[in-house]
Amino acid sequence: MKAFDQKSIRKFAMENAIYIVLVLLVLGIAFQNPAFLSLNNLRNVLIQSSTRIIIALGVGGILITMGTDLSAGRQVGLAAVVSASMMQTLEYSRRFYPDLPLIPLFVPILLCIFIGIILGFFNGVIVSKLNVPPFIATLGTMVIIYGMNSIYFATEPNNSQPIGGLRPDFTLMGTGAITALDGKISIPYIVLIALAVAVLVWVLFNKTTMGKSIYAIGGNPQAARVSGINVTRTLIFVYSFAGALYALAGVLEAARTGGATNNYGNMYELDAIAAAVVGGVSVSGGIGNVPGIVAGVLIFTVINYGLTFIGVNPYWQQIVKGLIIVFAVAFDLAKYYVKK
Repeated sequence: MKAFDQKSIRKFAMENAIYIVLVLLVLGIAFQNPAFLSLNNLRNVLIQSSTRIIIALGVGGILITMGTDLSAGRQVGLAAVVSASMMQTLEYSRRFYPDLPLIPLFVPILLCIFIGIILGFFNGVIVSKLNVPPFIATLGTMVIIYGMNSIYFATEPNNSQPIGGLRPDFTLMGTGAITALDGKISIPYIVLIALAVAVLVWVLFNKTTMGKSIYAIGGNPQAARVSGINVTRTLIFVYSFAGALYALAGVLEAARTGGATNNYGNMYELDAIAAAVVGGVSVSGGIGNVPGIVAGVLIFTVINYGLTFIGVNPYWQQIVKGLIIVFAVAFDLAKYYVKK
């Protein structure tokens, strides 16, 4: 009975390691400073995590297919710049488009999502049709997209100046909230959007034929192809869908910060990949889930925000993050080799 209990505990710990680590991190920081558990701080953690969750969900789907996407961050930056350039107030002195009238809020959002889908489609075609390794393919598109964004950002009359003066209805998406109980509880819009995206991706992964195909390709591409799955179409969809998520995250990032530059999104792809891997997405493909990815993002946000809150040197934060990534990958590979 004792051996059975130990085995059960070990199995539970392995299957829920990501959530145990998250809880221990929060409790450890709260032990140093109990004020960390205030509603305001927890709200800030969720706000800072929201766009990162959306990006990580896009990257996570690609990782499940044994791919990767190094262009994610630059796609976020492009969407932030394009949306911000179209959403400035009429009174702002340095408008990107001086003669552009007020346009409906949905126009730049849909335009950016469309651009993201096109860029993702391009990535998917390179990977699936030209058989270029995802690392190299998206490394190339990362550089291309940054160049495109920088050229757009440098056009007259902006001349590479930070884009500001954004309309209140636009920034409300990133800073507004739904209040309840006479204002005692407020739920930020950006958190609700991230939650909606997480639910959408969960449904895609778990309740659709496309989701089953994604996992099948990650498990064994050859077997998936033999079983009748259109691997090319599935990969193009995964990269295109991820591009749409990156674009939405870029729009929300511009709304949250109230501006944009061509350097927005820099290195976001590495954080997203790290969060997905730490959240249980296997580097060997075919394994991963939405709750784990969300928890992975929260872990890194807690590290950044929480350790800063208790006064830990930022360089130590990088060391802690690096150790977590290394041990998460080692743990994943150990499970893989045990199965083999």
